Amino acid sequence: MLLSAEHITRSLGARVLLEDVSLYLDRGEKLGVIGANGAGKSTLLKILAGAEEPEGGAVRPDPNVRLEYLPQSPAYGEENTLLEQVFAGLDAAAREVAGHEAKTVLTRLGLSDFERKMGTLSGGERRRVALASVLVRPADVLLLDEPTNHLDAEMVGWLEDFLKRWKGALVMVTHDRYFLERVVDRMVEVENARLTFYTGNYAAYLERKAELMEMAQASERKRQSILRREYQWVMQGAKARGTKSRERLERFESLRDQEGPEARGRVELTALSSRLGKKTVELSHVSKAFAGRTVIRDFSCMLLRDDRVGVIGSNGSGKSTLLNLMAGRLRPDSGAVELGETVRIGYFSQENPPMDPEQRVIDYVKDVGNYIETASGTLTAGQLLEQFLFSGDQQYSPIGKLSGGEKRRLFLLSILAAAPNVLLLDEPTNDLDIDTLTVLEDYLEGFPGAVAAVSHDRYFLDKMCRRTFLVDGEGEVTETPGGYSDWLESRKEKAPKAPAAERKEKPRGSQKLKFSYKEQREFETIEGDIAALEKKIAALQAQQAAQASDYVALGRLQAEEARAQGELEEKMERWVYLTDLNERIEAQKEE
Repeated sequence: MLLSAEHITRSLGARVLLEDVSLYLDRGEKLGVIGANGAGKSTLLKILAGAEEPEGGAVRPDPNVRLEYLPQSPAYGEENTLLEQVFAGLDAAAREVAGHEAKTVLTRLGLSDFERKMGTLSGGERRRVALASVLVRPADVLLLDEPTNHLDAEMVGWLEDFLKRWKGALVMVTHDRYFLERVVDRMVEVENARLTFYTGNYAAYLERKAELMEMAQASERKRQSILRREYQWVMQGAKARGTKSRERLERFESLRDQEGPEARGRVELTALSSRLGKKTVELSHVSKAFAGRTVIRDFSCMLLRDDRVGVIGSNGSGKSTLLNLMAGRLRPDSGAVELGETVRIGYFSQENPPMDPEQRVIDYVKDVGNYIETASGTLTAGQLLEQFLFSGDQQYSPIGKLSGGEKRRLFLLSILAAAPNVLLLDEPTNDLDIDTLTVLEDYLEGFPGAVAAVSHDRYFLDKMCRRTFLVDGEGEVTETPGGYSDWLESRKEKAPKAPAAERKEKPRGSQKLKFSYKEQREFETIEGDIAALEKKIAALQAQQAAQASDYVALGRLQAEEARAQGELEEKMERWVYLTDLNERIEAQKEE
């Protein structure tokens, strides 16, 4: 076991985030952490990383475990270059080993100017440097808090592949459902200060969660049925409540006092919209440049009345610029943007507007309106907040007490409550929990107006979009029918294929073979690693023979042996490769 956290308790003021919870992490395990905004996910990761102390309980990592942690707000030195920041705290030998990999990872994360100073970077760029720093360091455990934030879809796909191949253990807070589906093998939900574990990926979690909810509801229906019968008996009169019926009375009182399954809050809101005429938003031969660089060139499009458009592209390519042109927040250098007379735009920007930390949550919504008209009737500001998971206490609390995700949710509520008929959403999935994302998607499905959304969330794009605009960073905007996966498939089909002659592998004799520094060190130590694993497996088998009658211990030992056997197989495959490479290098020297 690499890491154990037992009986952890942590509060935030009067609010208990974690109460007597435990978590155990085994070698090679990949654990996804989910939960509502403000539930305590980041707090759990901080405690596991040793960045925050629990009020009760203890975290015990294996003394030989190397652990790397990516927080939501990583520290940095303003005068450090990108490479200096990535290598901060590493000795010269470790820097030499990680040098090439660091440059490769930074480049894949869109940061190729390695001498640039950290103080000149945006918040998203600084976070990507921090992510690179974590990924290139030797580690047995990675603790990643929202690693996909501020990554474009292509970077997210690369990171997903990286973590799928990575052999160490992983604990990751994320709302990226494709990540949870494709990377993790176990999930934990932080809810009501407790941890609930689920074996498998996101799909397995959804299936098991639905089963548990159905079982809880069935048990509650049975309890209510028994309670009604017992109530009728109790109300029959004194004759039925003689001394021999005392046990039955106690049973009734026990059933009456039981709490049913807690109704889980959900964001449920009938789509709010004002009437939209035939004309919505039309761009005609629009161009826009900044500092001599054209980001949108001669682009024309019209949003249909019920359109669902996804806008994708690398960071800095011009996605937000396109949305701002549609919204009329930016004027084009050439061309025209026309809005229909009945258009009411709701613009959900990438950054929250300034919020008065002393203003009460309910007053923030009342600034939009005391009463909100919906398709289902009139809602008060308080009722609307309840549908967006803000409890009565939170509604009358100052905004400054909300988490980042809760502020994001409040901002989204204020946009939707104004009843727009054209929604322009810039990174709406950042900092929103999965429940809120799911209901936002359901909301958009029933929204009677047009929607255009910039997003890196591939799941969201696939579920929401009917067409996708790619902004390529060179001024071109191209359209593909469908969502992100459809665009990805079309790109593969259009990719030029090299002639057969070019695809042939070059003869090995034309290449100068040599070990990398990392391979050389691995070759020198791998036989010792194999011997140690064989010794460990023999010891585990001996322990199983000695504890054959203890089924609990036997199961644990068998699981440990299976993991060790898997590691041994990987080491043997690696030994074969390195030995073969060494023989070819030696043969090359003799030629």
